[in-house]
Amino acid sequence: MAAVAAGEVRLEALVRGNYPGRRLPHGALPQVSSIGFWDAARDQSWGLGEHRNEGIEITYLDNGSLGFFVDAHAHSLRPGQLTITRPWQPHGVGDPHVAASRLYWLILDVGVRQPHQNWKWPSWIVLSPADIRDLTALLRENEQAVWPGTPEIARCFAELGHRIETSRSGGLPLSRLTLLANEILVCLLELLRTQMPPRKPSLTLGERSVSMFLKRMNDELHAPWTLELMALKSGLARTRFAHYCRKLTNLAPMEYLQRQRVEKARLMLADERHSITGIALDCGFASGAYFSNVFRRHFHCSPRQYRDALHASASTSERDPTATANGANPSGGA
Repeated sequence: MAAVAAGEVRLEALVRGNYPGRRLPHGALPQVSSIGFWDAARDQSWGLGEHRNEGIEITYLDNGSLGFFVDAHAHSLRPGQLTITRPWQPHGVGDPHVAASRLYWLILDVGVRQPHQNWKWPSWIVLSPADIRDLTALLRENEQAVWPGTPEIARCFAELGHRIETSRSGGLPLSRLTLLANEILVCLLELLRTQMPPRKPSLTLGERSVSMFLKRMNDELHAPWTLELMALKSGLARTRFAHYCRKLTNLAPMEYLQRQRVEKARLMLADERHSITGIALDCGFASGAYFSNVFRRHFHCSPRQYRDALHASASTSERDPTATANGANPSGGA
């Protein structure tokens, strides 16, 4: 947005929510979160770090080059390539900054917050029920993120961008935009059918939802997590969430949470700028005393002993600080 304001990037987009661009009128293209393009005439000093969209995102690189990463896999996009990211799939753009490029996109909210939930397509989609089922399965059950575009997809996005741009002065051509969005989806279905990607139904199971939640939770260990809240965030009943958590980690949910919290705290102890009480609170422990008790159960020494031994060993040798403190293994635990 700052680059647009500074005239470094041209942005033409119709949006809802917090996406940058012009607001879509109420009732126009329901479930479209953002549709449009950017045109960066020169390399930028910013990038889009890891983020998640609430919908399926389709992008098409018309000109230039772009760094792109999804689920920690990096790609270097070339003109004519297409990307597809599933709802809430972590991805980012830039290497680390956005290069000179012209990028089109369509972000469509299909009403899911977890991989195992059923997609709900908007009423303006004209694909037949059979085609919708096929497109849904092909998008949900494959992990390939980068695809070769087609001339038809390139034409649709270029026309869509032109119509959005000219609507600033001539009114919003909703029928034409709806037609082009449908055509993009039809072309995408034809592309996927031709490519025949390997399909993994496991991507749509509750286990996948729990796996994704546990990764996100590791960035929010300070939150007041309960079993009920974990299950709610995963879109599952408590018993199913607990079942998948144990399958993935060999631990019950609250045991896994405690292990992740105490491990994060152990790493933070290396930095003396953090007080031990501050570390306890940052990692989600209710008090310094409780943190000390949990830490001792896992590593057989107090946090203070661990920190002192860590710095003593750093000045003398590479010995394990927990072993120095009390003859224990710091990666061991309950």
